[in-house]
Amino acid sequence: MARNWLRNGVLIGALAFCGLSGSVPGAFARDYAAPANSDAQVQSTISAAQLPREAVNTLNLIAAGGPYPYEKDGIVFGNHERLLPPHRRGYYHEYTVPTPRAHNRGARRIVCGGPLMRTDNCYYSDDHYTSFNRIVE
Repeated sequence: MARNWLRNGVLIGALAFCGLSGSVPGAFARDYAAPANSDAQVQSTISAAQLPREAVNTLNLIAAGGPYPYEKDGIVFGNHERLLPPHRRGYYHEYTVPTPRAHNRGARRIVCGGPLMRTDNCYYSDDHYTSFNRIVE
């Protein structure tokens, strides 16, 4: 009985949310409209020579196709923050840049767009996706 109540409550909540949030089909769209000035969202560029040594090592691993030190390296990056130029889901992949003395993956990442093993469309974040710098050669 409690299970039915919970299921009905979840269903009613979902229906209420859909009714309040507008059309449902748009919620499942794979592309989204680019925010105004979407290219301006990437704050600046950074040369590969200016990157921390660990980020350069990560770029080399990306170009070689691995092996990567972290299980989540290479997973799809959803760009939910919409700070990178808009593309279909699956275009961007994220990679961990190790942080010395960190007890976890840390906050540093490289996100690359396009085919795997390409490093000509990559972005560096040292603040866990709050900001990005486009990596230039």
